[in-house]
Amino acid sequence: MEENQRPTLEKALAKTEEDANASLKAAQAVVTVLRRFHKAATLGNLRDLHNAIEAAEKAELGLRQQIATSKAGWDFNEEAYLGDGSFTREILDIARQKGVGIFERDDRLYCYPVLIRVSASERAVLIDKVREKRLRPAVLVDHLKELQKRPPRFSPGVFLEALYEAYGMAVKSRAKDLVSVSGTVIPLLEIYDLFTLLPGQSREYQRQEFARDVYLLDRSGVAATKNGANVSFPASTGTKALSRTLSVINEHGEEKRYYGIAFLAPGKE
Repeated sequence: MEENQRPTLEKALAKTEEDANASLKAAQAVVTVLRRFHKAATLGNLRDLHNAIEAAEKAELGLRQQIATSKAGWDFNEEAYLGDGSFTREILDIARQKGVGIFERDDRLYCYPVLIRVSASERAVLIDKVREKRLRPAVLVDHLKELQKRPPRFSPGVFLEALYEAYGMAVKSRAKDLVSVSGTVIPLLEIYDLFTLLPGQSREYQRQEFARDVYLLDRSGVAATKNGANVSFPASTGTKALSRTLSVINEHGEEKRYYGIAFLAPGKE
């Protein structure tokens, strides 16, 4: 089947939703007949009792047949669809239709202020670190739209202090005094390495998340630490080497790159 003829997850789920609704109606028919059966037994209406038993058997058979039809109707290879990029393309297509800003980069979906990663093996997506199992594309896009309306769950002051502490460690590793080298530029990738020194931390806090947090800090306008040191994110010739920079896709779908970080001590110009 050509890719443009391949059924989408949205259409497949819509069809299965119809099948599930038909199964519900069949189940309701069984319940209705069983209530007649129960009433006949309660009242001792022997004539209706025999008719109700036969009607219940027919309704139950109809229900089993409808469930079998519903089961056979769901033949969608969801793991392949999630794993080969088709799901991502469908999400982006529906997002455009709904006017939701979602952008793809480096196996991630950027939906400011959250990052989304598809996990085909888990039949889920990870929104930042939260596992989301509601994968119907229209439903997921609506959920992401709601998340965009909420303030970012991000504390710029806390993150700034963590950056400052790591910055101090990076400067001291160069056998220099922090105060005397106020304004020294340290590559952000080096700061990220300090953030993820412990085993497994780079999986829990990935480079894309770190870059996003740097952008959120930069965008927040919070620039001074508790002791008055001011942060900046200088560019460098290092920005020409993509492997040495961090990049993030902002809310407008534009790429923002970062290379280094510097703190200027209070009173220093």
